[in-house]
Amino acid sequence: MLILKGISMSFRQLPAILLLNIFGIGLFLSWYLPENHGFWYPIDSTIFYYFNAHLADNSGFLKLVAITNNRAFDGVSLLAMGILFLHFFLKQDATGKRRMIIMGVVMLLTAVILNQSGRLFPIERPSPTLTFSGINRVSELTGIPTKDASRDSFPGDHGLMLMIFAGFMLRYFTRWSFCIAVVYVVVFSLPRIMIGSHWFTDIYVGALSMVCIVLSWWLLTPACDAVIDGINRLIPGKHRPVK
Repeated sequence: MLILKGISMSFRQLPAILLLNIFGIGLFLSWYLPENHGFWYPIDSTIFYYFNAHLADNSGFLKLVAITNNRAFDGVSLLAMGILFLHFFLKQDATGKRRMIIMGVVMLLTAVILNQSGRLFPIERPSPTLTFSGINRVSELTGIPTKDASRDSFPGDHGLMLMIFAGFMLRYFTRWSFCIAVVYVVVFSLPRIMIGSHWFTDIYVGALSMVCIVLSWWLLTPACDAVIDGINRLIPGKHRPVK
């Protein structure tokens, strides 16, 4: 019965899955195939130079960029995601809380696996700060330990993990939680773009195309549910499912 239900769900979601795959593949190829990345390169370089110019003439902006790109600040994005997840967790009974904990673990594993898979791309792309000369480097201007460069910035790993969280919010919770998660993507990935450790397209082409292709098959089919439910049945405990 569960198998038939899963097959039925897959057929219902097939148009959405195919559209997301077409969009994701098209988005990636629009960047990958043209010489020097086609129309994306002017967008990337314009965004980088806009923010980079402000680093030297605005001390407040410089300090903001330095602080928000310090490794310790990553805890703020984790806290924001945790609070949103906790909002739904507290509304669950004991059985629901158990399943949400397992869901959180599966979401984390999904992020780790997808992030590592991104390293398999046959693309080695240094960040803008390592591509252009005569530019401002935040670490040199402030002395604050911060990530202002990357030898392989594509796809954007930080943005990728934020997008995965947004995907899980849409699949398992509410549309408003998805909207909040999308705000998280923009707000918490922006510092990486402002400092020049990532190109705009590292996040909104690289990470987004991966999420559209992979998560569509993972979340819009019974695959993720099957893993969550399978782990739920395997782990002993008072509220473990009977079947």
